[in-house]
Amino acid sequence: METLTLAKILNFGNLILSSANVIIGFSLLIYIVSHNLRSSVARAFCALIAFISVIYLGDVCLAEVQTLESANFWLRFQWLGIAFIPAAYMHFSIAMLRTTGDTSQWRRIFMWGGYAVGLVTVGLTFFGTSLVGPATQSGTLYHLTAGRLFKLFALYYLLVTIIGWINIFQARNRCLTSTSRRRMSYLLLSFAVPSIGVFPYLLISTTTRSLTSNVIELVALFGNLGVALVTIVIAYIVAYQGAMLPDRVIKHDMLHYLLRGPLVAILVIVVMLVVPRVDNILGLPREVVLIVAVAAAIVILQIAVSIAKPAIDRIIYRKDRDEIALIQTLEMRLITSTDLEQLLENSLIALCDLLRVPSGFIVTIQDANLRLRVYNGPREVAEEFVTAASIQRLLEAVQNSRPEEIIENSDWITADGHWLLPLRSPETRSNLGILGISVIAEHPQFDPEQLDAAYGLVKRLELALEDKKLQEQVFNVLQQLEVELNRVQEWRSYTAFATPEQQAATSPEHMPGFVQSVKDALVQLWGGPKLSQSPLASLSVVQTRLPQNGNVPAKAIRSILQEVIERLRPDGERSMTSNEWLLYNILDLRFIQGQRIRDVAHRLAMSESDFYRKQRVAIDQVAEMLMKMEQASLDQDNQEEK
Repeated sequence: METLTLAKILNFGNLILSSANVIIGFSLLIYIVSHNLRSSVARAFCALIAFISVIYLGDVCLAEVQTLESANFWLRFQWLGIAFIPAAYMHFSIAMLRTTGDTSQWRRIFMWGGYAVGLVTVGLTFFGTSLVGPATQSGTLYHLTAGRLFKLFALYYLLVTIIGWINIFQARNRCLTSTSRRRMSYLLLSFAVPSIGVFPYLLISTTTRSLTSNVIELVALFGNLGVALVTIVIAYIVAYQGAMLPDRVIKHDMLHYLLRGPLVAILVIVVMLVVPRVDNILGLPREVVLIVAVAAAIVILQIAVSIAKPAIDRIIYRKDRDEIALIQTLEMRLITSTDLEQLLENSLIALCDLLRVPSGFIVTIQDANLRLRVYNGPREVAEEFVTAASIQRLLEAVQNSRPEEIIENSDWITADGHWLLPLRSPETRSNLGILGISVIAEHPQFDPEQLDAAYGLVKRLELALEDKKLQEQVFNVLQQLEVELNRVQEWRSYTAFATPEQQAATSPEHMPGFVQSVKDALVQLWGGPKLSQSPLASLSVVQTRLPQNGNVPAKAIRSILQEVIERLRPDGERSMTSNEWLLYNILDLRFIQGQRIRDVAHRLAMSESDFYRKQRVAIDQVAEMLMKMEQASLDQDNQEEK
């Protein structure tokens, strides 16, 4: 068994931390790229973290090299990161400064000059000895020797790091809110740590002469630990830049990502390095023990994170615990359209079995049309009823049915070969839909036990439809608020000022709810709150049309949408069966002429389900054309200002 020494402990610790820095750097790079790449600050951070990861990847490889020749390659490989660290720091600091409204161009020129210097530095490293010389070994440490230009590079490295720090300091002073100033203060305190931690100090001749290998390893250990912690802090700050999500969501997502991703990977690396490199352990091959240990570590840590999640969430949401608990409860209890259909279908089947009828269906009223929700038995029978039925006649027929909540035989209304029963809201007694079952006798003659059991199932149907109706109202409100909520989040994400790109991003056509706003306006094209209160009113192209429409936003929106639909009209003679005319026909018949969905689908020779799919495509086309018109209007306004 090998003797455990201080040198081996320090070396092992540095190997673990170097590996951790590679994992953390790569993980945060992936996280930022997938969550916030549209932010210039995030892109600059990605460049910085990529170069830092290259340096620590070199450290990990150096820990395993056996020859000076191999060490020489990996030491020079590290300069692919070291050479660009100053430029990346300048890039990041300028990006942070620009978020506060500073748009100075000379800084960007200086930044790109730094990347050019980095390219020259890489060339000097790999194709000469003027910057760094051949590799050498001091005790257990490998390092390159300094060339005649190394002091000049060290001075450049120091000056650029100081300038970057000054940029961050200026950005902090320009912040107007306490939150943005606090985050910028965190960045100010941690900004220079990675730069200091990855500098190649061993090229300074006095370092190896004045300090022992153990002291150097100890300093490197603290440096690596500091870089790991500070990198996470900087990534935490960057994650907020330009993000439209609430702070609590960003904090929650990032923390759980770090726990389930980088932390697990680091633990796996530790387990792999800790397991002794011997042929057998407890009579088993090392590979078997290693596989079991790694698998156990992954599973145990995942379970530990899941167990700790409530406590972690309480820390993150300590000011909003009750509200978050309500949101999480709603998320679990809300039912989707598929959930509703399954519940209705199961209840309908149970009802048909109870009453011993061969078929049945449930229809609801949507946009002044009957909609077949679920059916039991032949679909053709249910569809035939829906096609032939008149909404007004059906409502009049069931108007006097079920004066009380209980169900009697006299409550069943005969119509078109079916017995019908209204489904009403338990609270308001308004119609939610109609239950229909096949006629099996001249008059309903169900016994009291059947009617009592049927009442329980009908009550379940009514509660499900009522809950779904309430949920749809909630979703409609959220859809109407989506644009405004997104805009508020966008404003919250800026430190003090917004760049022109960020201002453009807050335009309604860039919002996630833009297509839904277009659909709402089309549905109520000829009048309604979704048109008069539409977020589309803030579009530049709509504002331009206001004088032509009596300064009434609803009229201006209607005018624009009609024009968009006409622009989508194909050339030539109109056809109701041609695929080329399909989208235009749907838009014209459904929204311009205001025909019922069933009539439009029949006229275009398609099923209602197919109609809904094609309608979504048509609305997307309208939204895309409206975006193009808005961009053209903005470009024209910019030209006029110039």
